[in-house]
Amino acid sequence: MVKAREQLTDKLEDFGDLEEWFLRLNQLSPSLDHDSIIAACETSYFTEKAAEKAATSDDAWALSPSCFRTGLEMAEILAEFQLDTETIQAAILYRGLREGKLKLSQIREQFGDAVATLSDGVLKMAAISIRTSTAPTDKAVVSNQKQVENLRSMLLSLVDDVRVALIKLAERTCMIRAVKNRDRDRQYRVAKEVFEVYAPLAHRLGIGQLKWELEDLAFRYLEPVTYKNIAHLLDEKRLARESYINDVVDSLANSLETSGITADISGRAKHIYSIWRKMQRKKIGFSQLNDIRAVRVLTGSVRECYEVLGIVHRLWNHIPNEFDDYIATPKENGYRSLHTAVVGPEGQVIEIQIRTQQMHEEAEYGVCAHWTYKETNRKGVAPRPVDFDSKTAWLRQALELHDEVGDPNNLQDELHGYDSESRVYAFTPDGHVISVPLHATALDFAYYVHTEVGHSYRGAKVNGRIVTLSYQLKTGDMVEVLTRKDGHPKRDWLNENLGYLNTARARSKVRQWFSAQNHEQNILDGRLMLEREFRRLAVSPKRLKETLHEYQLTQLDELYAEVGRGNIPTTQIVRATQLLYNAASRNLELPFGSSSIKVPASPATTTTPQSLSGIQVRGVGNLMTHIAECCTPSQEDGIIGYITKARGVTIHRQDCGNLVRLDEVNPDRIIEVSWGQVPEKLFVSNIMISAYDRSGLLRDVTAILAEQSVNIIAVSTSSEKSNHTASMELAVETSGFQQLGAVLSKINQLPNVVEARRIAKNG
Repeated sequence: MVKAREQLTDKLEDFGDLEEWFLRLNQLSPSLDHDSIIAACETSYFTEKAAEKAATSDDAWALSPSCFRTGLEMAEILAEFQLDTETIQAAILYRGLREGKLKLSQIREQFGDAVATLSDGVLKMAAISIRTSTAPTDKAVVSNQKQVENLRSMLLSLVDDVRVALIKLAERTCMIRAVKNRDRDRQYRVAKEVFEVYAPLAHRLGIGQLKWELEDLAFRYLEPVTYKNIAHLLDEKRLARESYINDVVDSLANSLETSGITADISGRAKHIYSIWRKMQRKKIGFSQLNDIRAVRVLTGSVRECYEVLGIVHRLWNHIPNEFDDYIATPKENGYRSLHTAVVGPEGQVIEIQIRTQQMHEEAEYGVCAHWTYKETNRKGVAPRPVDFDSKTAWLRQALELHDEVGDPNNLQDELHGYDSESRVYAFTPDGHVISVPLHATALDFAYYVHTEVGHSYRGAKVNGRIVTLSYQLKTGDMVEVLTRKDGHPKRDWLNENLGYLNTARARSKVRQWFSAQNHEQNILDGRLMLEREFRRLAVSPKRLKETLHEYQLTQLDELYAEVGRGNIPTTQIVRATQLLYNAASRNLELPFGSSSIKVPASPATTTTPQSLSGIQVRGVGNLMTHIAECCTPSQEDGIIGYITKARGVTIHRQDCGNLVRLDEVNPDRIIEVSWGQVPEKLFVSNIMISAYDRSGLLRDVTAILAEQSVNIIAVSTSSEKSNHTASMELAVETSGFQQLGAVLSKINQLPNVVEARRIAKNG
């Protein structure tokens, strides 16, 4: 290892001796563990050399910057933010992982799960690239702000640990620094991605230090002529400006000293991109800018900030409408400071920023400034930051999608309770990012692309594979919607039991389409749908007309039309009709109103699950239950039941040692049970399934029942070989018509199933 260390030291070139490099790094972040960082450096270097030795001249990676050198540079950037050893290790190893010279399993084996998880997280972010025009003639101004905002939100929705985003920002900073000598097309593509995605991401995180560098470097390649012109104007007046600023700083320092205020005062460099942006926004020339001459004052407290502001305004005249109090009203990313502009000596305009030292650190380092570390643990590795969870929650909440909000005055209300984890971000084939709510299906996605795309939907491929109508999208999915020219919405899409449409927006579009159809056709379709539902759930329609009052209708045709348009679910009407029928059979009088038809009528007899210490236990039928004293399981534990001879079912923890021994002696007495909040009553329903016989049909039916948490009481099947048909009759426990309807709907969608319906054996 000593010889290897010597070889590595000789190859560090402009980074110098490895030990000297670590000492510089440790000065920036004193908590770093020496051996862990050096081990990561050695792995990165020698893995790269091994790959280089085995490579041919045609290998693509040979054209890329050294992974080892990039890793060291990333480590230096992140060390400035006082990040921990695990983060620095992941940064050093990342480029080797991305280019296939290192394997994730190797990182996990050598450096542990934490470093591997960070590396894998950055790799997932790298898998998402912005797919926009690369023509050098394009302007730096974002052409489709919603797409870029969706992409930034999508990136951070993949990040469970905010350090992943920081590593990625460091990597992109290294990359845009390295394109200085690359071809124009490469410069433009890297700069466009950095400008549209990663500089705003740094802004979201409040890291001004990286944001300004990324913006300036990107602007240099996106608008080279403008960049050079502004740089030239700044440079030719630089000496005179520096001399002027020094005089202003001395004058202000004397005034503060007289007032007994200790402050750090300095000139502030103005970034080229921010200069150009202000010129564009205010439609003014370079000579009209107020903040080319800028001073920053750092104080010890908020009170002193306002005292300094008063002194500044007494020294020089304040320019109206050029004062911003970001201390009282911070920016969306947490930035706090006082900004003012005054007419200084010789009539020159000066911008002055006043903030505390803590506010300055937050402005420069953003989320990193909030990371506080406990003492190192036994392994010498800094633990998870105490403030990590709260800052990650803040970060996610800051990722609002303005285009979805509408009126900016209602932004706060719209964002109440909003969480980026409740969104899914998926790609169209041409690279656009579509933001849809969690649990959205490919059909929902089609309606978010365009209403007509949804109407003409005939299927979808997700990541190249055909998916079912009920497939729920995941962040990062690439969705190709398949359409037909003469396509139109299907009424089954509105059946909530089937799960084809899970977003209110898409369901509304489908309902609008049906509402626009022929009125007579809606009446016909609605009547057929209701007749089918009454038959399927074995409910008499005799009392149907009496439900008209509930929906403020006067004729059945109006009810049929509403059903045909998708405005009233069929299951709701059937439940209301059954409730009226049951009440009439018992000579009960039910008042109509919003609360009159809420409780579903009992399809048949009832059973009551056993209660155990206030917690419901399902799966034990009518047997007596009690908690095992040997392990006393709580609601958080996995449990299993053992049937005793005299005391019913004893509930054990799944890892109970006594249960293991009982299982060896009497395995037939072990039964499955589970904690769960179940209804006070379960209704037994008999259902009939008719189908063309096939292998695995019963298995598919029982899988649906298990998925819907429906218990099977009895089952009988029969097959008719002459016509290859099969019949099944099952007795099942459900919570009522809603769950029963969902089960029947899903069974009806199974291949070969002709019909699934309830049988009313007792009328």
